[in-house]
Amino acid sequence: MILPELEILHALVGRVFRVDDVTLGDPQRSYIARYRGHLLSNDSAAAYDYLTETLKPYGILPLFRMEGTVQVIYLTQSLPKPQASNKNINLVLFALTLFSVLLTGAMYGYEGETPEGLLGMLGTILRNLSAGWPFAASMLGILAAHEFGHYLVGRYHKTEVTLPYFIPLPFSLLGTMGAFIQMKSPPRNRRVLLDIGIAGPLAGLVVAIPVLLLGLHLSDVGPIEGQGLLEGNSILYLLAKFVIKGKLLPEPLSYGGLPPLLYWLRYIFTGMPIPLGGLDVQLHPVAWAGWAGLLVTAMNLIPAGQLDGGHILYVLLGKRTKKVFPFLLAAVALLGIFWNGWLLWAFLLFIFGRVNAAPLDEITPLDTRRKIIAILMLVLFLLVFIPVPLVYYG
Repeated sequence: MILPELEILHALVGRVFRVDDVTLGDPQRSYIARYRGHLLSNDSAAAYDYLTETLKPYGILPLFRMEGTVQVIYLTQSLPKPQASNKNINLVLFALTLFSVLLTGAMYGYEGETPEGLLGMLGTILRNLSAGWPFAASMLGILAAHEFGHYLVGRYHKTEVTLPYFIPLPFSLLGTMGAFIQMKSPPRNRRVLLDIGIAGPLAGLVVAIPVLLLGLHLSDVGPIEGQGLLEGNSILYLLAKFVIKGKLLPEPLSYGGLPPLLYWLRYIFTGMPIPLGGLDVQLHPVAWAGWAGLLVTAMNLIPAGQLDGGHILYVLLGKRTKKVFPFLLAAVALLGIFWNGWLLWAFLLFIFGRVNAAPLDEITPLDTRRKIIAILMLVLFLLVFIPVPLVYYG
């Protein structure tokens, strides 16, 4: 870093900022200088871009912050250039995940006799691996759309992001634990953070909803009997089944004297009572992948931490997000009464969910269009959220 004279820094900052007071940094502080005052222009995004480019030759990065009602500019040492990622890792993980979801899809798609023993089952699955392609293509298509939505919008906004990392999980219900990308540089402002955050869920749903509707069309409706696994319901999933099958499923033998609305609210949020003897969709592998796409979207839209929903809530509330977090954590833990998996989620959110991706410029607000979009994304979360993802019966 080539540190200029302080008078030069003051002059450069003064071109965009009315300075009320200046505090110089020291080895114990993480900044070179702090300026308190007010921006000369209402276009804070343009002011940040101008100051960033002006200070770049000196190896200095400005940070725009709000301290109460006071606007503050911190001058800090420029961030080191992110190291290039090893794309071979992305490729190997994708190949392993492809094989993993093919195995899972083959288990769903196999229609012959069930062989005895683990080795016999494994051999049969491997011989019929091609039967897994409808599920694998559907599942990976949804995940890839989600992650490349983040990636492409991040690149558009000149934010350093990695290619997607897919996570294989062989012989599981989905064959994968999903995928993720990593932001290797902070987003420029809230607008950029929102654009990157919503791009994944929206792109994923653009693929997941047609896949789900196609899969439901390929699925039969049959009785719930014996032993098995019921997938959880969201409002959107219930509507999708109604559109394709003409009825709300799973259809119980009776509503037990409750009004239908109260019955479905109770069933969505508790998974009880299990409608044994009633009718439900016997999911085709493509429908199973479409349902999983809704689940992945819902999980990512949980409004906490580094999740997509956490980015959305942060750009709306800023530092006030911390006041909402305890209530969110309590709600997730409460859902653990009906599905044990939420207890693990509550623990993970308690450990990791209090850290948000703060942008470089926290002064620039969301424009009206993005505020509306952010609120609609929270509504979308309520539509796709599955309170009880899985229920075993029998």
